[in-house]
Amino acid sequence: MTDTRSVLIADDEPLARERIRRLVEAVPGYRVCGEAADGDSCLKQVAELEPDILLLDIRMPGMDGMEAASRLSQLANPPALIFCTAYDHYAIQAFDVQAIAYLLKPVRKEALAEALARAGRVNRVQLQALNGQAAHSQEQLAVRTHRGTELIDLSEILYCEADQKYVTIHHARGETVCDYTLKELENSYPSTLLRIHRNTLVGVRFIQALRRTPDGHNLVALREGRGELPVSRRHASNVRQWLQEHQPG
Repeated sequence: MTDTRSVLIADDEPLARERIRRLVEAVPGYRVCGEAADGDSCLKQVAELEPDILLLDIRMPGMDGMEAASRLSQLANPPALIFCTAYDHYAIQAFDVQAIAYLLKPVRKEALAEALARAGRVNRVQLQALNGQAAHSQEQLAVRTHRGTELIDLSEILYCEADQKYVTIHHARGETVCDYTLKELENSYPSTLLRIHRNTLVGVRFIQALRRTPDGHNLVALREGRGELPVSRRHASNVRQWLQEHQPG
């Protein structure tokens, strides 16, 4: 059985989205899983729908397609990217964000079918490269910031720290302030984030050890020399249990 590949369409013009949807659905083996009208919405939909392929316009209000593509290219497992635009002078930049194809509007069915096939081959190569690694889907967290929507790989989150009404997510590429609560993050990603303090969740991938200080306080040591975090007495047993279940020996 041939598996169907999911396609997300991002274009600010409803008629353009409708036309591209018809073209995609005329090609066997592909289905449209969602639509977006701007870059921010596109990033959110990528996080929520995890499409195999993204058909992306460039000139859109707010965050444009090139900026959205740049953010997506930083992800560990982004969707295969195909630009669909009326402008030919962005083609060089398209290579910088690992675009599979650059199609000029009006998009022809034959050109789209060929680009979709190429994107499918790239995705299969990526899947083969992942063979032997942990077989979990790459999840992203979509966070609205003053710069627009930012996507953060869950596997890159070191820890999340609450301070008054905001939560700061510390990740491999820096820090991002969000309006999620720790409880929302904890409930949404229980296998990725572990509560170690009423104000802190830690990314389990970065837990190295639990140590006790001479004055009786508990600290979690993070991998890769990324420092230590205080662990409350109430949550120390959770960390010990996690270490017993996930560390050899």
